[in-house]
Amino acid sequence: MRCNYSCGSMDHLMARRQFLGALTTGAVAAGGITVGGLSVLTQPAAAAELAKQQKRVMVFNMHGGLSQMESWDPKPGAPTGGPFRAIPTSVPGTHICELLPETAKQMHRLAIVRSVDTSEDDHGKGAYMMLTGRRQTPANDFPRLGAVTAKALAPEASGLPGHIQITAGGGGRTNDSAYLGPKYAGVIMGNGQPPQNSARPEAINQAADEQRNQLRRAANERFLIRRRTALTDAYTYSYEQAQQLMAQRDVFDATKESEQDQARYGKHDFGRHCLLARRLLENGITYVQVSHSNYDTHNENFNFHIEQLGEFDSPFATFVGDLADRGMLESTLIVVLSEFGRTPNINHLYGRDHWSKSWSVLMGGAGVKPGAVIGKTNANGTEVTDAKVDHANLFHTYLQAVGVDTSKSFDVDGRPIPIADPSSKGIPELLA
Repeated sequence: MRCNYSCGSMDHLMARRQFLGALTTGAVAAGGITVGGLSVLTQPAAAAELAKQQKRVMVFNMHGGLSQMESWDPKPGAPTGGPFRAIPTSVPGTHICELLPETAKQMHRLAIVRSVDTSEDDHGKGAYMMLTGRRQTPANDFPRLGAVTAKALAPEASGLPGHIQITAGGGGRTNDSAYLGPKYAGVIMGNGQPPQNSARPEAINQAADEQRNQLRRAANERFLIRRRTALTDAYTYSYEQAQQLMAQRDVFDATKESEQDQARYGKHDFGRHCLLARRLLENGITYVQVSHSNYDTHNENFNFHIEQLGEFDSPFATFVGDLADRGMLESTLIVVLSEFGRTPNINHLYGRDHWSKSWSVLMGGAGVKPGAVIGKTNANGTEVTDAKVDHANLFHTYLQAVGVDTSKSFDVDGRPIPIADPSSKGIPELLA
């Protein structure tokens, strides 16, 4: 029985075997097909110069809710203060918690916002707000900071992802780019390992792999001539990006760094992840996010912060110092954030609970005023008393610090969508 379900075009009238044969004898045999591909890889010298000039964002996400009292806004001697001292930093008059002695030496390169009030004590909603600058609603989904940064700043010709997250868990792709599309979705490097499926299988030699990709490109071109859409372009881009990513797989391998640097950062996971982040930024990645968790200290808050910040302090300070020494800090924004802070009051389990009314965020580099301290909380840390800001103000400020005009909109399928919450604004006191 004859099937008449096709549209009648030549593409549907031609049998699959004929189609593949035509490709093999024609376009594939000619070689060098690059339709739908990306530009050639950046040369090493150009990449080194790009690494110094390109604007980038580096986020340290302290999952669970870092205690502001044990970090950026200590209250020693107060009933809510806990057992730790405040120590002087490289900025005269600015003190932070004694659990961060190495970071204290880098504070002349950093700034503190001590007056954050987001009024959201739910982990998921708080994290969403801090990374999108908007409140979560059933009606809308907004792209996270990584996707926005990649869209606004990543070079179009780059074969590497513009948005990478380094976590302790598994790897893969994120779905956090919302209406910006899959091109700007993040790549997750689980436990700092290179992206999944980025190595050619041993059973396929290089020549065969190249022929397979030439065939794929020829098929893509034939299809795109008649039925090109944003979705097919995204798929094509993903394949081509994967090819260039495979060709530059060493970029994702922190063991290629010197033994001396690996020792300076530490062989534990967070140290390795910080060194990897430096390597990614140096090789042109626009946005890198490193997770450090879990700060959800409902019990034994003080013992936990001794251990956790003891792991965080030295690699983070080393990272800041390295970016400064390599001439990259002026073009790289550093942010240390959480979804909220911890309660000033200490519970019966010696823990601190969720608290979003008065907490802190650390920033530095790019257009941030070095050594600045924005806002104040009262003596017990229970409320903001000066220069209150929220997630939307911070989101504007992150982007403005790397030169993005947040009053503008993205063009999404012909529809303008504001880059950041149009009802909010940045923190001008924080920007140089």
